[in-house]
Amino acid sequence: MEVLKITPRGYCHGVVDAFRIAKRVREETEGPVHMLGMLVHNTHATDDLQRQGVALVDQPNRLDGLEHIKEGTVIFTAHGVSPQVKQRAVELGLKPVDATCSDVVRTHELVADLARKGYQVVYIGRKGHPEPEGVVGEAPGSVHLVQDPEDIDALELDGGLIAVTCQTTLSVWDTEEVDLVIVVGSPRSSNSLRLVEVVKKLGHKPAYLVDDLEELDIQWFKGAKKVGVTSGASTPTQLTRRVVEYLEALEAPL
Repeated sequence: MEVLKITPRGYCHGVVDAFRIAKRVREETEGPVHMLGMLVHNTHATDDLQRQGVALVDQPNRLDGLEHIKEGTVIFTAHGVSPQVKQRAVELGLKPVDATCSDVVRTHELVADLARKGYQVVYIGRKGHPEPEGVVGEAPGSVHLVQDPEDIDALELDGGLIAVTCQTTLSVWDTEEVDLVIVVGSPRSSNSLRLVEVVKKLGHKPAYLVDDLEELDIQWFKGAKKVGVTSGASTPTQLTRRVVEYLEALEAPL
């Protein structure tokens, strides 16, 4: 069985930068250090950060999460936060550190600028994900989150200026001539879920999301000659490598 290592895969630049910031802050800061939500959406990476002394505060939204931090430093994750969260952190006497991905920062700036100019912004993203939560917070009432076609039908816009933008965690690649694709990533990772979705809908191939090697099902590969392996932007490289090495060691065809 041939294993194709689909690229790009693994950490994006925003994730790498967020890890560097968190590590530096932990090394240079006395007192408690918290991450407001998972720094990146991967449980393995999050567990490693907690072992290094960065405490996880994981609540349904960022404002609620702040109320659980009594003192010290709070790191805003790569997904970004709303202006309201930044203001509240200061009000609580916390020391905020912003690890927002530069691509997300540009989206925040774009949406805020469009709203100031009188645009109604239609923002395509996943409900419940922290990135849309932060972006919508830039201009409540002027930014409308849509995930499904039904959400678009339900919009009530005034017919004036309208702009459309989307969540940054989107990925596309070629899946032709691959029997199935394994995506290594967390079920909380939006871009990992989207990778699976793209393979199924655009590539018309079977695709499976696994958080670790142990989640692989040998029956998936029965009769497969070519298997593609990729990973989400927040997946540690060593996890993907373990999956690739395991698949390469399988006898082919199964």
